[in-house]
Amino acid sequence: MKKYLCLLTLCACGFTPMFSGDKTDIYVSTINGINGIELRNALNSKFGGQKEPTAPYTLTVSLDNPTTKYKALERTGDATWQEIQLRANYVLKHGDEQIAAGTEIASESYTFVRYLVAANASYNNAVANTITVLADKIGTRAIADVAAYEQKK
Repeated sequence: MKKYLCLLTLCACGFTPMFSGDKTDIYVSTINGINGIELRNALNSKFGGQKEPTAPYTLTVSLDNPTTKYKALERTGDATWQEIQLRANYVLKHGDEQIAAGTEIASESYTFVRYLVAANASYNNAVANTITVLADKIGTRAIADVAAYEQKK
């Protein structure tokens, strides 16, 4: 009974899910680089699949190259822990009208070891995880901006 009461209350208040219907009809333009391809795929997945260029909303993203910095050093001066950071600038448009723009940053720490294969695997995993976080941040922001824009209309 409580479930039905909650459902009726939500229906009566005008609640609509943010991740539904036309709010995710966003075309993601091509993003340069290998990491750009991964970010675009993650964003398309968040929006429910790749959309046509004729979609009402267009998201343009420029992705900077990853930067790394040392987080921990041994007494010998060798790095054992690093952090990778990715920065993306985005613009969301409805036709020719810009409705949102911003910058998102995501970072992740990873273990840096002497063995080349293990170090590369650790770095690649950190980049992949950072791209996922960046896609979540940009995608959620874009959907919220579309919802706000739709509400104004």
